[in-house]
Amino acid sequence: MTTPGLAAVLWDMDGTLVDTEPYWMAAEGALVESFGGTWTHEQALGLVGAGLEDGARVLQAAGVRMPEEHIVQWLTDQVMTQLESERRTGGRDPFRPGARELLRSLKDAGIPTGLVTMSRRRMAHIIVERIGFDAFDVVFAGDDVTRPKPYPDPYLLACEALGVLAADAVAIEDSPNGLRSAVASGAVSLGVPLALSLEGVGAHELWPTLEGRTAEDLRALHARHARKERTRA
Repeated sequence: MTTPGLAAVLWDMDGTLVDTEPYWMAAEGALVESFGGTWTHEQALGLVGAGLEDGARVLQAAGVRMPEEHIVQWLTDQVMTQLESERRTGGRDPFRPGARELLRSLKDAGIPTGLVTMSRRRMAHIIVERIGFDAFDVVFAGDDVTRPKPYPDPYLLACEALGVLAADAVAIEDSPNGLRSAVASGAVSLGVPLALSLEGVGAHELWPTLEGRTAEDLRALHARHARKERTRA
C-alpha cells in the first residue's frame, strides 16, 4: 500500500514561528504587580502554550481583579504594542531562525500551510503580515475555538479547513501544551523547543532549530513517521 505524502504543515505561532514569550511574560508580571502581587519566572513558564482564558484564570488566582476577557485583551494589547515598537525602531526580530525560510520553501513546493495559535486573531494577523509573503492558507486563533490546546480541536479544525487528514500533516510546536494538542490530533508532530523541554511529551521528532530546513526535510519527516503510525493501526 502506498503511503500518502505530506499534505499540509501546521504551525504554532508564539514560541514556534515567533519568539514572543518574553513579551507575554513581561506583560503578565506587570499586570500581577499592578494589583500588588508577585509573578515568578516559574509561574510564567507554566502558562507557555496555554489558552489565554486558562492563563487569565491563573492570573486571577495570583491577585488580578479583572474579568477573564479583560485580562486577555490587556495582555494581547501589551504584546502587540511591544511588537510594533520593535518593528518601528528596527529592534529585535521576533521570528525564530529558519522559520520564514521554511515557510517560503513550503510555499514554493506547493504544500498547504495553516497557522494554529491560541493568541487572538488580531495578533495573528499582525504576525502574518510581517512575514512578507502570503505564507498561510488558513489561520485558526484562540477566538476561533471552544476548546483550546492541549485539546486536539485547533489542529483538527485547521485540517478540516485545508481538506486534509491530520495523519497526512506535520504539526510544529515549541511547548508541551501545544505539542500534546498536535499529538492528540493524529498529526506527525515536530517539537522545536524554546523555553521548555519537550522530552517525553510525545513528539515524533525534536529538532533544535528550523534553520537550514526545507520542505524536503518535512516531507522526509512525515514519510518516516506516517508509515509507522499506519503500520501500528
